[in-house]
Amino acid sequence: MESKRKKVFASKIGGIPPYRVVSIDALRGFDMFWIVGGAAFFVNLLALFNIHTAQFGHSAWNGFTFWDLIFPLFIFIMGLSMAYSIGKRLERGESRKNLYIHIVKRTLILFILGLIYNGLLDFNFAAQRYAGVLQRIALCYFFASIIVMNASIKWQAIWAAIILLFYWGIMMLIPVPGFGAGVLTPTGNLSAFIDQHFLPGSFCCYRFGDNEGIISTIPGISTALIGVLAGHWLQTSFSQLKKVLGLLLGGIAFIFIGLLWNFVFPINKLIWTSSYVLYAGGWSLLLFCLFYWLIDVRGWQTWAFPFVVIGLNSITIYLCTALFNFSIIANIFIHGFSPHLGIYQPLFLVICTLAVEWFFLYFLFKRKIFLKV
Repeated sequence: MESKRKKVFASKIGGIPPYRVVSIDALRGFDMFWIVGGAAFFVNLLALFNIHTAQFGHSAWNGFTFWDLIFPLFIFIMGLSMAYSIGKRLERGESRKNLYIHIVKRTLILFILGLIYNGLLDFNFAAQRYAGVLQRIALCYFFASIIVMNASIKWQAIWAAIILLFYWGIMMLIPVPGFGAGVLTPTGNLSAFIDQHFLPGSFCCYRFGDNEGIISTIPGISTALIGVLAGHWLQTSFSQLKKVLGLLLGGIAFIFIGLLWNFVFPINKLIWTSSYVLYAGGWSLLLFCLFYWLIDVRGWQTWAFPFVVIGLNSITIYLCTALFNFSIIANIFIHGFSPHLGIYQPLFLVICTLAVEWFFLYFLFKRKIFLKV
C-alpha cells in the first residue's frame, strides 16, 4: 500500500522517483523554507500585531529556541537519506571502493562550497571564516558514512552514544588554561579554547570561538547517526503504525534524556552539547514522525508538494540565497505599488521574494535539474 501511494504521488507531479520516501524530501524542504525566508515572513507578520518572539533567533548561550532546531534537523534528515542511499548501493553490490570515492568526493565538494559561501572568492584569507554550516555538514556526512559502511546497526547506535559521552568527557574533564576543567562559559569552555588556538580566520557566532568550531563538530556526527537509525527503522518489515509509534516514542525518550542531561551538561547550540544533540534529535524525530504519518501513511501528499520542490534542491537554494539577492528580482514587479502598502510593505516583499525563490526551484524541478553533491 505504501509503495502504491508513492507511485501515485510521483505520477501526479512528475520528477519524483516512486521509490523515494516523500516525507524525507518534504521535511527537508520544510526545514529549508525557514532559512530562505519563512522565518522573515513570520517575523514581519507578527510585527504587525506588535508580537516579538525570540523563537526565530538563536539562544544567546544555554537554552533552546525553534531556530536552534533548524540546523540539527537538516543533519538529521541527511542521516535519514544516508540510511537509504548507502544501503541501496551496498544491496546492489556496488564496490565499496566506489562508495568510498563517492563519500570523499561529496565531502570535499560540500566543504569547498561552504568556503565559497563564506567568501572564499574574496581572497581575503585572513578574514575568511573556515568553519561553517556546509563544512559541518560535510564532516558529519563523512564520519557518519564511514561508520555506516563499517558497523552493524547495533554498533551504529553504540557509536552515536560513545561520541556523545566522549564529547561530554573532554568538555568536562580537560582543563582550560586560566579557567580549569568543566567550565562551560563562553570564555572558559574547551571548544572555544581550541578554536582560538587552532582555527584560523574569523569566527561566528560568538567572539570566543566558532559556532561550527573544531571539536563541537564531533557530536554533530551523532546527530547524523540518529537520522541514520531512524532511516533503518523505516526499512524494517514492521507495519507503518508500528514505525510511527517507534518514531514517536523515540522522540519523546530523546527529549526526556536530553532534559535530564541538561542539568549537568546544559543544552547549548553554540558548542553543540550532547544534551542539545539528544533534545534536538528528539524534536527532529517527532517532526519526521508527523510528516511520515501525514504523507506516507495517511497519503495526504498534495499539500507537501511546495516543500518537496524545495527539499529536492535544498543545497541549491541555500547557496543561491547567499550569492544572489532574489528580492531584487521580486522588486522589479512590485516596486511601482509596494511603497503604497504602508506597514505591510516589508511583509509583502518577503512573500514576493519567497515566490521568486520557489518558482526558480520549480523551474529546476520540472527540468529534473538537481544539485547532487
